[in-house]
Amino acid sequence: MLTVPQALLAGLLLMSVLMTLLWLWQRAHTDAGIVDVGWASGLGVLAVLDAVVMPGDPARRVLVAALAGIWSFRLGWHLLTDRIVGKPEDGRYQTLREQWAPHAQRAFFFFFQAQALAAVLFSLPFVAAMHHARPLGAWDAAAACVWLIAFTGETSADAQLAAWRRDPAHHGSTCRAGLWAWSRHPNYFFEWLYWWVYVLLAIGSPYAALVLLAPAVM
Repeated sequence: MLTVPQALLAGLLLMSVLMTLLWLWQRAHTDAGIVDVGWASGLGVLAVLDAVVMPGDPARRVLVAALAGIWSFRLGWHLLTDRIVGKPEDGRYQTLREQWAPHAQRAFFFFFQAQALAAVLFSLPFVAAMHHARPLGAWDAAAACVWLIAFTGETSADAQLAAWRRDPAHHGSTCRAGLWAWSRHPNYFFEWLYWWVYVLLAIGSPYAALVLLAPAVM
């Protein structure tokens, strides 16, 4: 088993390698949007890594890795199919590419590495939730319920928006169907709600204060 600093360092090295590979991919395909796929999917990879190398109650480590992994890989797949495959580069990255010219590739390399560091910082709630020996109980059941609400809500919002965008008649207008009739950004609302799962999971952990980072940033 690794200590917390050792596990975080291992995660940073792993994410740095992953983001370097994705930077090479964007260099070949001129699409820096792949960084979003790497960031989202990388969080699931870090959760699984932490579950393998860190101490703590085995059932708790499996639970955290499962909740984080399912959320992460679902989001990564959605971003890949919705924004990358068969799509032009996201306008945000086109703008950065123009602003950073003629050294855009060098700037993108450091940008990708910054995302690797951000992913490790956002994995701190996983560490806090895993790093204590309290057996699974009521707080963890409540966390699983919040996760189910957040996961279902975000998945539904993403699916509703994707379906709405497929209709050419909606080009240039704002989605107000389904959950989007109630909130301007229901996907981000459920994303924010998701990070409160780890607040519940980390109750009693010596690293519990770390979990407030993610919902505060979101």
